[in-house]
Amino acid sequence: MSISSHHKLNLRFPRTASDKVRLIVLAVIVGLMSGCAAALLKWLIGSVTRWLEPLRFTSGPDWTMLWLPVAGIALTGIYQRYILRHSISHGVDKLVDDLAMNRYDLSPRLTYAPIIASTFTLGFGGSAGSEGPVAYAGAAIGSNVGRIFGVRASTLCVLIGCGAGAGIAGIFKAPVGGALFTLEVLGMTMTTVSVIALLASTLSAALTAYVLSGCTPDLSWTHSVGFNGSVMVWSIALGVVCGLYSMYYSSVMKRMGRVYRSIGNPWVENIISGIVLAVSVFLFPSLYGEGYGVMDKVLNTGWTDTFSCSFSDISLLVILGGILLVKCFACSAANSGGGVAGDFAPTLFAGCICGLLFALAVNKLFGVSLPPQVFAFIGMSGVMAGVIRAPLMAIFLSAEMCKNYDYILPLVAVSLISYGMVMFSTGRKFYEAHSSRHKSVNR
Repeated sequence: MSISSHHKLNLRFPRTASDKVRLIVLAVIVGLMSGCAAALLKWLIGSVTRWLEPLRFTSGPDWTMLWLPVAGIALTGIYQRYILRHSISHGVDKLVDDLAMNRYDLSPRLTYAPIIASTFTLGFGGSAGSEGPVAYAGAAIGSNVGRIFGVRASTLCVLIGCGAGAGIAGIFKAPVGGALFTLEVLGMTMTTVSVIALLASTLSAALTAYVLSGCTPDLSWTHSVGFNGSVMVWSIALGVVCGLYSMYYSSVMKRMGRVYRSIGNPWVENIISGIVLAVSVFLFPSLYGEGYGVMDKVLNTGWTDTFSCSFSDISLLVILGGILLVKCFACSAANSGGGVAGDFAPTLFAGCICGLLFALAVNKLFGVSLPPQVFAFIGMSGVMAGVIRAPLMAIFLSAEMCKNYDYILPLVAVSLISYGMVMFSTGRKFYEAHSSRHKSVNR
């Protein structure tokens, strides 16, 4: 396959450098750059959010929520149509298609365009994640670094996978989760040396993003209560709940995606999706943005401070149920209606709320004392495994983000049960589509 180059510069390694050394060195370079891109995206989103903070109401209904998300989607659409002149929504899906079609020559614009577009979408309150855009940007970084150094097509493909995984590792500060994204979600088959290069890339990206963010994790679980047998028993039931909710979530996302695609006018599409997002965020302010602040409060400071309800108040269960029902509508509006964002963080958020609701409901109905924070943590992995259909990535991503491996067995149980239920419900059609996609990627 011939690969056209956007660069006149063509650097070469010393002749004494072996192909293995060259690959690992380039993977580390890609990881460092992708980690910087992840840290930059986080900083930009936070800066825009802080800049808009004075506009928001501090008491009573926050009426700015009825126009801020609409403005964010509209600005993202304007950027894609009139400046970039190219749609970059659903970056992970586009990347899978590029790999399937052996399109390794990714435009240099993709190293920064998803970051700019995602800043508009998420900075203005889009209820989605930043991992999809940064994975696409990381893949483009890998492609362009490989072309600069004149590598072969097979090596270029590996560097694209390294860049995508490094983007995920940097945005979540989770090196193993980033590597598993490349292997599970992108479905890339790699040699031993390629896997080593991938791990070197994700490790360097996660460390870079961690240092640039002031050595602070996005989530930190400081009040873990320790593993006990009752957690394991009830985790099986939570896995079933996560599986059922994953089916609902995926169904809504798919249906709403078709609705937005059926709208011929892009302006109308942006406005309608912006309104859906705005109404969702207005009704449930916890849906504003990526949701890390809410998850951190649920895991640490408690749900009563987060949702302004008492533990015994039935309204808390109603609010949590409403958040779960609406979250997929808000996420689809941010992702499929003209915005540029990711699908992974929303599943972590939904899983956190699902686990919290499960524990509180079980405690109230059966008079037991399940630790809500523990089940909120376990639920993160369960919903991600079911919706994204990547159980290994969900397990390690959750554990790495919260820096907690005490509950690895419940994480495994919940994730595998949820994933198995989704696979069983989708049946042979999904298996065939999944297998054909992986074969095309590894052709």
